[in-house]
Amino acid sequence: MLTLYRPGNGPLHRMPAGPKLLLVVAAVLGVSLLPATWVGAAVAAIVPVLAYAASGLGDGLLGMRELGRQLLAVRWVIVITVAGQLLFLGPEPAVANTTRVTSAIVLAALLVLTTRVADLLDALEHGLRPLTALRVDPARVALLLTVTLSTVPVLAGLARDVRDAQRARGARAGLRAFAVPFLVLAFKHADELGDALTARGVR
Repeated sequence: MLTLYRPGNGPLHRMPAGPKLLLVVAAVLGVSLLPATWVGAAVAAIVPVLAYAASGLGDGLLGMRELGRQLLAVRWVIVITVAGQLLFLGPEPAVANTTRVTSAIVLAALLVLTTRVADLLDALEHGLRPLTALRVDPARVALLLTVTLSTVPVLAGLARDVRDAQRARGARAGLRAFAVPFLVLAFKHADELGDALTARGVR
């Protein structure tokens, strides 16, 4: 399974996958529940900055270089979200809502960057084990959640690769020129992921 995990020895790398997952989920929920105000936008922007600074990613800039990469990768999400919100809601809620969404995405990316997929899968399966009484297969649910968390930053990386390739060829920037190759790569990734899961007996 494709993963963006980066080996390290920072605080988040050393933290067990289960508590780390709960911490990130709490942070994402906290950001999501912030009011759609300028203050809420400021708090939502500060949370990932503090999280990446404390993560110990070892990028030489207290995690800010990696945070910048993640933000650059989702810039089209930011642009489209801001544009749509401005059209219907106005500047303050548009900026606040976009900041909350972006914060949640980069926080999820931080979890994947500092946690091996196998560890995350084990933690989710263990936490979901009580659902067995409701005839829910915790292994399948854990796999679904793990794939979802892993796919978000992977797609962001694919978007960055498309833009880098277009810049190298001198192609003009545009949504249509970006969308077609991005969708081709995204569908290719989905096919490869499906083949990998099938090879492991997942149907």
